[in-house]
Amino acid sequence: MNDELHERIRAVIADVPAGTVATYGDVAALSGAPSPRMVGRALAEDGHDLPWHRILRANGTPAPHLLHEQLERLRAEGVLADGEKVDLRKYRWRPDGEEPGEDEPPGLF
Repeated sequence: MNDELHERIRAVIADVPAGTVATYGDVAALSGAPSPRMVGRALAEDGHDLPWHRILRANGTPAPHLLHEQLERLRAEGVLADGEKVDLRKYRWRPDGEEPGEDEPPGLF
């Protein structure tokens, strides 16, 4: 991963506001990363100073090894999980500010 892409990924993650979440795929799409896995790699290597807890898997769940800490941090910001899953329709960050339609599938943005 080149430095420019790495910094774009970091910038997108830094922009996710408290009280919202994004998926690894959302961050990849916004930053131009070729895959969500690259976002996970960037977070693992250099995400300690970012709001890493706001980034979830595509189904709204945290990675298993981060589950308890991530859900606790999200809860402190007002993001409530149903069991181990966050409702992406309700809490997903939408950079364009648009609200999802009622019959909109829970896809990207």
